[in-house]
Amino acid sequence: MINFRRSTAVLFGLLATTALAGPAPARADEEPAPEPPRVELVLDVSGSMRAADIDGRSRISVAQQAFNEVVDALPEETQLGIRVLGATYRGKDKKVGCQDTQQIVPVGPVDRSAAKAAVATLRPTGFTPVGLALRSAAQDLGSGTTTRRIVLITDGEDTCAPPDPCEVARELAAQGTSLVVDTLGLAPDEKVRQQLLCIASATGGTYTAAQSAEELTDRIKQLVERAGDTHTRAPTVVGGTNACDSAPLLTPGVYADREAFSEHRYYRVPIRPGQELRASVSMALDRAVNRDYGVLLRATAADGRELVRGADAGSGRADVLSAGLRWSATADDEDAAETEESAAPVVEPTTVCLVVSNSFAPRPGTAATPGMPVELTIDVVAAAPAPDGPDLGRGWVLLALLTVAGLITGLLAGLLTRWWVATWREN
Repeated sequence: MINFRRSTAVLFGLLATTALAGPAPARADEEPAPEPPRVELVLDVSGSMRAADIDGRSRISVAQQAFNEVVDALPEETQLGIRVLGATYRGKDKKVGCQDTQQIVPVGPVDRSAAKAAVATLRPTGFTPVGLALRSAAQDLGSGTTTRRIVLITDGEDTCAPPDPCEVARELAAQGTSLVVDTLGLAPDEKVRQQLLCIASATGGTYTAAQSAEELTDRIKQLVERAGDTHTRAPTVVGGTNACDSAPLLTPGVYADREAFSEHRYYRVPIRPGQELRASVSMALDRAVNRDYGVLLRATAADGRELVRGADAGSGRADVLSAGLRWSATADDEDAAETEESAAPVVEPTTVCLVVSNSFAPRPGTAATPGMPVELTIDVVAAAPAPDGPDLGRGWVLLALLTVAGLITGLLAGLLTRWWVATWREN
């Protein structure tokens, strides 16, 4: 009976402790199951790919050669898929042609012979549903904890919008799918370039204009290899709030969020005595904004007092803006610290509020939703002590040292003056 009562008391004690402790902070360092790099190549096979203006060859033949060489050089650990658009429907019905996208090689370990055979049978045919193909490619790659990549190769702008491919790219990025879209343009057209730039920047990818077979092959290989190099755990998706007391509690790690134009978003980080907070924020310019803007990262106390800030600004030419800061708990007054030396050490963590602000303003016609992509990096390390200087002491010790130094300086100056005067008179 006594053991039963003790067990019950222990159980209630544990439950009470858990309830008082509140929810655990969000964590970004929990190890996920390892995943291989995953890439899908999306190839435009619309009618315009028949044009023979790359090294005297048709665009589709150059793309097929590039695909074959990429498949042969594919790293063993990389899972690759291939999707095409505009490859099967030969009619004039736009409603039907704008649904024309298929995955001809599923994402996974690649059968090189089968993949090259599937690409070799492609013939330029129909419309250009880029937006639908991107959305489908994202579904092909699936979800996971690591970054996945789409490589889009096309020679023309989407002829089937809606959905607009740039809006689709923003939609995918806003879903926190950890998806990067790299784009390759095969035609020197300004409208195509602008669309592919928009798709790439919305997801943190790159745009490249390929003007030769060698350029196309080399670039696709680089992007596929980069998928392995950047195969890391994706940032943890978190939602900042508009006030500190309701902000999510974060631990060291990398987090992804979205912030509206001219918004302030709050996050909380617990810092214990002897620790230093190091934080940085990056915001991607994934759409047209007015010139003269900035990003501000501040650390404040729970009562709103600002502790430190780090700001950065751009002039309209940067794709990403970043700001960072460092802060550690130190006594505001050394004398006050001395009077408290005998007090018991404080072990409770200090809650620091991180505030991410921006001064972006959209250009006319620019979509305001979803918000701008935000990546927040947080680290908590042992506080670095200030460099030691010469120990000159305080009060009377410092005064005595300065007095002695003054006497010695005056004595040396007097001796040198007497010697100079005596020498001058003799001469």
